[in-house]
Amino acid sequence: MIDLTGHTPFAAGYNRHCYQHPEQPDICLKVLIPANIERRFQRQPLAKKLLGRSRLDDNRQEIRAHQQPAIRHLLSAGQASTVWQHLPRFDGTVDTSLGPANASELVRTADGQPAPTLETLLAQGQWQPTLIEACDRFQQWLLRYGILTRNLLPHNLVVTDRSGRQELLLVDGLGAPTLQHHLATIPALRQRYLQRKLQRFHRRIQWELAGRPTRWQDAENS
Repeated sequence: MIDLTGHTPFAAGYNRHCYQHPEQPDICLKVLIPANIERRFQRQPLAKKLLGRSRLDDNRQEIRAHQQPAIRHLLSAGQASTVWQHLPRFDGTVDTSLGPANASELVRTADGQPAPTLETLLAQGQWQPTLIEACDRFQQWLLRYGILTRNLLPHNLVVTDRSGRQELLLVDGLGAPTLQHHLATIPALRQRYLQRKLQRFHRRIQWELAGRPTRWQDAENS
């Protein structure tokens, strides 16, 4: 049991808090926020409520995402380094005083600081050639190995220079909804799915660089 009493999360989404492991500082612990999940569940239409609360469990979805065929194939082929090129190393589930947590690598920069998000760098206007090339390498990795993701959002990607050059790592949003997950076993459909996600990612980057001039919902449908 990992005691997180008195510890403050270093990052937070709507459904999860991210804590630094108190004894292993290079490990991130993602803990669910049950009250927020319940509020989100109560806002769901009846048809979705019938599917249960587990579909809103981001930790469960993340575990399932790491079990997708593309990742399993690479790991079984001894290509773990390829998987972790653009994903933080995933260590499974551990017990904490705040409930079960997903444990993964806490990505840092070369100077030991937590890696900034792509969203932060875009807001600072750091859309320079080295970062553009890093984004290109990340996208080529997705396409080459068929790694499925949900919508690619800049706050779910961190940028590290620990290898001597900037690289993007996806820290949240891995995997795909159930239907797309099954359809992606067909190579042509998998590539089409990924291309759509990348096109939307390009639009999101341009929207961020423009200073978010409109609602994202309007921008993504324009």
